[in-house]
Amino acid sequence: MGLQRIRQAMAALCAFALAGPTTPALAVHGQTQTTLGRQVVLRADAPSVSPVHSARALYVLHCAGCHGLDGSGAAAARVPDMRQVGRFLRVPGGREFLIQVPGVMGSGLDDAQVAQVSNWLLAHLATDSVPSPHRPYEAAEVARLRRQALVDVGAARAALAQQAAERGWPVAPAL
Repeated sequence: MGLQRIRQAMAALCAFALAGPTTPALAVHGQTQTTLGRQVVLRADAPSVSPVHSARALYVLHCAGCHGLDGSGAAAARVPDMRQVGRFLRVPGGREFLIQVPGVMGSGLDDAQVAQVSNWLLAHLATDSVPSPHRPYEAAEVARLRRQALVDVGAARAALAQQAAERGWPVAPAL
């Protein structure tokens, strides 16, 4: 391709860009035909974040980066294994602790989403550790618990772990 043809193509592309991507004759099914092929029509009002509704998707976006898709955590990075957290539900204060840990408190999820993700995690990743019967978390309970932040997470966890061990339900050691 000669230099003259490249300049003509660039001029056409620039003219198209200046005219805007919504030229009616060129718009086809949310795409625009350009000299380089089709491209998605740009929208100034397009959302920057895709809405997420399922508990699993919320877990993937807000928790799996550290805890892993399977909830196994990473001991080397001091990230707890979530697959046995149901054991905390067996001891007084354990249910509250699961909501009050820093990762949940600062997750960016609202109270309903925290309840939804916590219930999903207990039902899908920590199933074998959850006592029966188990009462699912509700948004109002999460809201109440989030107003009571833990002062010393390590001490609270150690006390709960000791109670669990005394009852024959050892939890993974603190990292």
